[in-house]
Amino acid sequence: MDKQKADEILTKYLPKIYGFAIKNAFSYDEAEDICADIVRALYESLLKSEEIYNLDGYIWRISRHAYSKYVSSVKKHQGVSIDGVFLPFEDTYGFEDNKEEIFRLRREIAFLTKTRREIVYAYYYKDKSIACISKEMKIPEGTVKWHLSKARHELKEGIATERKIGKLGMKPVKATCIGHSGDPGLNGGPEYYLNDSLNLNIVYSVYYTPRTKEEIAEELGVTPVFIEDKIDTLETNGFLVRKAGGKFTTYVRFNPETYSLEKWEAATKKQLEIAQLLAGDYADSVRQAIGGIHDVFIPSGNRELLEAAAIFYGVANKCHLETKKDLSPYYIKTTAGGDFIAFVEIPSAQSDPGYTPLLNLPSMRACGNMIRWSDKYPVYSWSIDTRYCSREGGWQNNLTSDYESLYEFITGAIADDRASADKFQRLRQRKFLSDDNKINIMVVKGSAEEFFARIPELDNAVKKTFADYALEYAQALARDYPPQMRDLIISWTAGGFVGNTVALMVMDILYANGTFQALTDREKITSNLILFTDVLPLGTKTENAGKSGSGLTKQEPCPA
Repeated sequence: MDKQKADEILTKYLPKIYGFAIKNAFSYDEAEDICADIVRALYESLLKSEEIYNLDGYIWRISRHAYSKYVSSVKKHQGVSIDGVFLPFEDTYGFEDNKEEIFRLRREIAFLTKTRREIVYAYYYKDKSIACISKEMKIPEGTVKWHLSKARHELKEGIATERKIGKLGMKPVKATCIGHSGDPGLNGGPEYYLNDSLNLNIVYSVYYTPRTKEEIAEELGVTPVFIEDKIDTLETNGFLVRKAGGKFTTYVRFNPETYSLEKWEAATKKQLEIAQLLAGDYADSVRQAIGGIHDVFIPSGNRELLEAAAIFYGVANKCHLETKKDLSPYYIKTTAGGDFIAFVEIPSAQSDPGYTPLLNLPSMRACGNMIRWSDKYPVYSWSIDTRYCSREGGWQNNLTSDYESLYEFITGAIADDRASADKFQRLRQRKFLSDDNKINIMVVKGSAEEFFARIPELDNAVKKTFADYALEYAQALARDYPPQMRDLIISWTAGGFVGNTVALMVMDILYANGTFQALTDREKITSNLILFTDVLPLGTKTENAGKSGSGLTKQEPCPA
């Protein structure tokens, strides 16, 4: 733009520019200084410009820009500056030469503590006095000044620092499975908190290395502003644990990012050996131990269902090793009443891709032990979901109300009518009741405590045959985990070396060698599920167990 055109524009807008300066100044002298700065900046900018489409907006942006620089370097009534880096009041200025500087400043403001960030914003963006901020935030004026001084120092250091986005900022982890051991509480366990991708990565960011809020933000490639509330929620509910120096860690168990197939196969072979051992004498001892229990309803009349459930329970719960580790730090206690150990499965890569396994096993996944009990009725259920059952939905679909409704049906408290339609629909959905109102799950009259007390513990001499191997394997595995997780890994791995996986292997052996008959579709509904209560379904008939070589007690289903 030529000089004559620029002079015409300045002459036209000078009264408005001076009015702007008067409005934002505390004296006429200061207004003249502000006006002079604006005119100088505007004149230089006009000479560099060729064509301006929105002259009013252009003048406004230049005026605010010049005033902001004045505030930062000259305006003494505020008491501090940010070391020559101005903080604009509006987002409407458009000067490319300051774009990077402004971005870095705003980024560093986001890394201030919440209190300092609020004070800086109020002081510079809102142009509030120290006295006003003190009153609004209910802190002394001296404290406001101290925070501003500290903020100035931190901002200066931060702007000179090259912040790097961490690994999780470029490649966040994704959960393939989230689970728990314990009471999920009203919100439904760790899934409620960790299904959120940002929450999950916040927790994972402190898994191997304790970090402060600011360090978490850097690792995730975000500013603390966006994660402070999430961090507070995760800490309040036990997923983050505060350590010295304002750093956080976690006791949520994540699997390592790599695994050795060779090590897994070696351990699995040992578990198969143990399963072969337990499928003999130990399984027989369990069958004998429950042989005297006759007050039982079994839908198909096949007592093997009860024996198989008892054996599974015994292997999973009475053959484990005692590791004497304190696991109390690992229990997460949420504000919704949750009290559980949380674990998250994330994708992992094979560390020995050249190794070809010899084993080809079916799924060894088991969900349980799942316990449900009622404060309303004398009902208590135990179940473990595996590929031997047809139940779906896992623990989330296993509701106490299911067993309460079934108890009401057994005792005649409800009938299949409109008033109880929802309850019957639910029971049929789970297949606990057939369409013609036949009960499809095992019912034992008596207490679960007495029933499970009959199941023998594994002899210590037998435990010694695999105890050393289990402990050695657990200690080796624990080295792949961060230090705060190792007691849990050793306890779960060594203590649970004989657990659900071995119990499932024992079932495979017993069904394969003909000890137990193949399950029918109806039997899969109640496989490894027992309801304990004080009454059996009407029409239940029992026979003397001694009449059958297998200890079979024949049951008849409840009539329609």
